Amino acid sequence: MIDGLLFDKDGTLFDFRASWGRWAQGFLTRIAEDAAHARRLGRAIGYDLDTGAFAPDSPVIAATAADIAAALVGELPGRTVADLTEWIDASASQAPMSEAVPLLPLLSALRGQGLRLGVATNDSEVPARRHLANHGITDCFDFISGYDSGHGAKPGPGMCLAFARQLGLDPARVVMVGDSRHDLEAGRAAGMRTIAVLTGIAGREDLAPHADVVLADIGAIPAWLSGLKA
Repeated sequence: MIDGLLFDKDGTLFDFRASWGRWAQGFLTRIAEDAAHARRLGRAIGYDLDTGAFAPDSPVIAATAADIAAALVGELPGRTVADLTEWIDASASQAPMSEAVPLLPLLSALRGQGLRLGVATNDSEVPARRHLANHGITDCFDFISGYDSGHGAKPGPGMCLAFARQLGLDPARVVMVGDSRHDLEAGRAAGMRTIAVLTGIAGREDLAPHADVVLADIGAIPAWLSGLKA
């Protein structure tokens, strides 16, 4: 019934709070003039430096590096969105990612069932590939796309449709797995099933209306797949 799984990256493969909270603290502190400026920068992208919490509408959660740059540029005279985007990408490539679950055994098991696997992220492709490589899982995926890979950004369906097209899959037999409405809306727009996971910022009540099922994390996917076959 299912031939492919397409994963979001941040908040899905990797725990969002643990991974991007550390990045935001370090990045904002480095580019700020002082502590007060760092807090203003944090507010611009929906991040509280004092509590380490992201606002539900923070562009860091589901938007692109260019969107984050656009939110920051007003607080950084002399900078442009283009050079800020490059700065963010360079910094994000070095961000330490925390696996939501042990990834290599899970992904290897899913591939062992004959499933085709992909990544569709609103991160840029270069840092996305760096994160996957740092965890030794690049070869687990048949398809890796960022918002700048030529298929558009989520919630548009472009990356989802490209995954299905390139691998010769029927979108109705593919599942988009993500932690945000952007992920789920992209999957549904492409005619795919959708799985929501709770390793991002959004809660069950926000995601459930847009998902076929809400799971605690991607580690529960094998049991869900088994249930489909029962």
